[in-house]
Amino acid sequence: MFAQHKQAQYLCPYSHLSRIMKIIIAGAGDVGFHLAKLLSYESQDTYVIDFDGEKLNYINNHLDVITKKGDATSIKLLKEIGIASADLLLAVTESQNTNFTISVIGKSLGVKKTIARINNPEFLQNDCINFQDYGVDFMISPEELAAEEINLLLRQSSFNDTVAFENGVFNVMGTTLGYKSPILDLTVKEAKEKFSIVDFITIAIKREGIAQTIIPRGDTVYKMNDQVYFSVPNYSIDKLYPIIGKEHIDIKNVMILGGSSIGRKTARNLCKDNFNVKLIERKKDKALTIAEDLRHTLVINGDGRDLELLESENIRGMDAFIAVTGDSETNIMSCLVAKSKGVRKTVALVENMDYINISQTIGIDTLINKKLIAASNIFRHIRKGEILALANLHNIDAEVFEFEVQPNAKVTKAPIKDLRFPREAVFGGVIRDEKPLMSFGDFQLQSGDKAIVFCLPEAISTVEDLFNNGKS
Repeated sequence: MFAQHKQAQYLCPYSHLSRIMKIIIAGAGDVGFHLAKLLSYESQDTYVIDFDGEKLNYINNHLDVITKKGDATSIKLLKEIGIASADLLLAVTESQNTNFTISVIGKSLGVKKTIARINNPEFLQNDCINFQDYGVDFMISPEELAAEEINLLLRQSSFNDTVAFENGVFNVMGTTLGYKSPILDLTVKEAKEKFSIVDFITIAIKREGIAQTIIPRGDTVYKMNDQVYFSVPNYSIDKLYPIIGKEHIDIKNVMILGGSSIGRKTARNLCKDNFNVKLIERKKDKALTIAEDLRHTLVINGDGRDLELLESENIRGMDAFIAVTGDSETNIMSCLVAKSKGVRKTVALVENMDYINISQTIGIDTLINKKLIAASNIFRHIRKGEILALANLHNIDAEVFEFEVQPNAKVTKAPIKDLRFPREAVFGGVIRDEKPLMSFGDFQLQSGDKAIVFCLPEAISTVEDLFNNGKS
């Protein structure tokens, strides 16, 4: 449909990796920098290649990695840094074609595994070409991942962050506490006693004015405007709404600003799930093409910054507004306009990662960055230990892991309270025989359990060691 306005995946990471990996990152942009930052906590043998000396200088001044200025497609350069002995080559430049070339050359020169960042999601869905035959072991599309994340955010609409483990058996859900929440000014212990019939674990709190993420203890007090992350079994999700003082928002009508690949993919996903979707695209030719492709989406040719256009397209009747143009400021401002018109759920795509931490303070439900999502997804291939899944939370420089407990792992030797678990980490629950179990102090893990763990960067290696089976 087209209208012209008159003015207008669980991945399979390496297991039992106790030795240091040699990892080469081609591209020092946002994805490459974030990967290098995550790896700097791991003490991995990490190299970053890029033409841009300024970007490399910034990395040198902030991270403990090795940088190399030059062309990552250069056979000579790759040999110089020892590509033949490398475990992993991450090709994450802005150019899809360059990433393919780097991967093919790197594989030919002996690197064990290659991952290429791509822009065309068609490559992920084809059944005709096996890209591994040409040297590309795995491909990742930031746009595809961003669209999937938006879809998840709309399904749990009263939360601004949500991660599902084991198809939703356990869920990590984040929200900002407002004045209606009955747990305000209570300690974590008092809240659990008051809502003893609800199974939940508070795993993290991000507080205004405090840079460090708070790992809650029994005496930690919930404060107004705290961004709180709960770990919740599937049967308790509906019971969590009264605790946070919010109602479940039934989202049906969605307006998308921007006909980017993320906008198109999001519209396609939502229409498959019977949402009513309107998509606004400023360029007429592009809008016509999108309308031909998305038969169940109403595509509007117009400028989404035009308040008259938004009013004429019933912005006040929308349940959610998704801004995914190529301009971060446009996305932020249009979401703020949508909020002022009564739209209950807003999501804005931003390019600048510095914006990520300000979503709640400016009144937007969720800001997402496709490069940050991509880097976190790629990082799953690098994790050590028996890790089944990994996720990053918005606004927090930390990770949520799903570990499979191995026979004779240190975590099986004593109840949780006696494990000397680092204070920078917390258990979020355990899945045993496909059933969710609460992991409080007296709980003891068993071989075969799947444990959800929230972990700050400085505690990652200690936590991984506890889940290893003692073999180094």
